[in-house]
Amino acid sequence: MRNIKLTIEYHGKGFNGWQKQPNQLNIQGEIERAISLITGEKIELIGSGRTDAGVHSLGQVANFKTNCEIPIEKFALAINSKLKKSIRIKMAEEVEERFHSRYFAHSKKYRYVINHSSTGTAIYRELEYQFPFALDIQKMQEAAKYFEGEHDFAGFKASGTSSKNSVRKIFKAEVFQKGERIFIELTGSGFLYNMVRIIAGTLLEVGMGKILPEEIPAIIASKDRKRAGKTLPAVGLYLVEVFYS
Repeated sequence: MRNIKLTIEYHGKGFNGWQKQPNQLNIQGEIERAISLITGEKIELIGSGRTDAGVHSLGQVANFKTNCEIPIEKFALAINSKLKKSIRIKMAEEVEERFHSRYFAHSKKYRYVINHSSTGTAIYRELEYQFPFALDIQKMQEAAKYFEGEHDFAGFKASGTSSKNSVRKIFKAEVFQKGERIFIELTGSGFLYNMVRIIAGTLLEVGMGKILPEEIPAIIASKDRKRAGKTLPAVGLYLVEVFYS
C-alpha cells in the first residue's frame, strides 16, 4: 500500500469549501472522484484541514492510500487530467505509511488580500477584497504584532465553531503593502472557524482608525466577539502553505 501526499492549488469560487458533503460541489470530493477514475479504487482523501466556501489555496496538503502502480512523477498530471481547471495538483510525493496530512501538520500560513485601489479590479475581483478607502498601514502593522503568541481567541471565532478549545498560537503576524494591494499574513499552530477573516477585519478597522493598535490585547482578553472587527468576505483569503516538522 502506497501513501501519496498531494500539494493542491484551487480557486475557491463555486465550491462549498474543502469538505466532502452530499449534493454540494466541494474540493475534497472532486479530487477523490478524479483519483478513483485513475486508480479504479475507492479513495479516502485526508486533508490538512478545511477551508470554507469561496476560500482559495496555494498549498493545501492532503494524502491518500492506494495500491495503484502509476509512477509517482506521473501522478499529478494524471489526476489533473480528470479535474476541473480550478483545481490543480501542484505536486505528488510518496511518503512514509504513517504520514497523516492533518495530524503531522506543525503550522499553517494564511494570507488575506485587500485591493486598496480607488477603482478596484476587473481581472482579480474574485481573488481579493476591494476596499478603496484610506488606511493607516503602519497602525495595522503595529496592531498585528499583538496577535502573536498564545492566546484564547474566543472573541475571534464565528458562531457554530465546533472546537471547544479556543486557545491558539500565532507564530507570526504581518501586514505589508505592494502597490495597490495590502497583504495580511498569519502563521499559526491552527485557526478557529473564520478566525483569520475576523482578525483581518479587526486590522482593517485599525487601519480605518476605529480601533487603536494598543486596544488589541484588551479585545483578545475580553473574548467578546462584538469587540473585534467584522468578518471579511472569503474572496480575499488564501491557505498559503502547510508546514511539517
